Amino acid sequence: MEVKIVSEKENPLLKRREVYFQVEHREAGSTPSRLDVKKAVATALKKDAELVFVKKFETKTGMHIAFGTANVYDSVEQARFTEPEHIKKRNSPPEEPEQKEKEE
Repeated sequence: MEVKIVSEKENPLLKRREVYFQVEHREAGSTPSRLDVKKAVATALKKDAELVFVKKFETKTGMHIAFGTANVYDSVEQARFTEPEHIKKRNSPPEEPEQKEKEE
C-alpha cells in the first residue's frame, strides 16, 4: 500500500493539519481498512497514529486508487476536544466482544 500526500493545509486555530491523500492498493485488491490507512498516513507524515484521524476514504470505481481526507493534530488532547464522537469511534480499533465461558 503506497500513500501519497496530495495537499496539506495548516489550521492554526484548531491546531491541526488537514491532509488530502491518495492510496494505491493494488497488492491488497480490495479497499484497505480505515485503521490500515490511518497507520499508513501516519507513517508517511512521520507522526504517531493516535494523532491521525481519517475523516473520509473511498475507492474510485474500477480503480485500485483511493482518495481521502485526514486531520493530523499536534496533541491527543486537542484531537479529543475537536473531533466528533463518530469520527473518534471510526478511527479506534474495534472492541472485541466479551466471551462468556460456559460452565459445564
